[in-house]
Amino acid sequence: MPATRVSSTEAADRLIRELRAEHGELVFHQSGGCCDGSAPMCFPRGDFRIGGGDVLLGEVAGVPFYMGGAQFAFWKHTHLTVDVVPGRGSGFSLEAPRGVRFLVRSRVLTTEELRELGEPV
Repeated sequence: MPATRVSSTEAADRLIRELRAEHGELVFHQSGGCCDGSAPMCFPRGDFRIGGGDVLLGEVAGVPFYMGGAQFAFWKHTHLTVDVVPGRGSGFSLEAPRGVRFLVRSRVLTTEELRELGEPV
């Protein structure tokens, strides 16, 4: 299996499918800024503008997942797994009214994964 920077749990995938059915195409962005810190935010695709400094990490359940460039500088050696947990976040993410929130679980990429992704080891 090829190395990736981001994946998602089955629970997150189910919620993403529900949100897509309700809101259309989606996008994830994780900035590390205000509104729930570094939690991933899910928006309708046209409602959030991706900036030139944002980095596409990959897709989760067919939805692009971006990270702010400054945040990526700190996280580039990690793999993120998007999950969903009970509780309401403090941001504007689409899942908030459902009483759940997305979060990421991280682990350090292996030397082999870093090489495959083109990162210096």
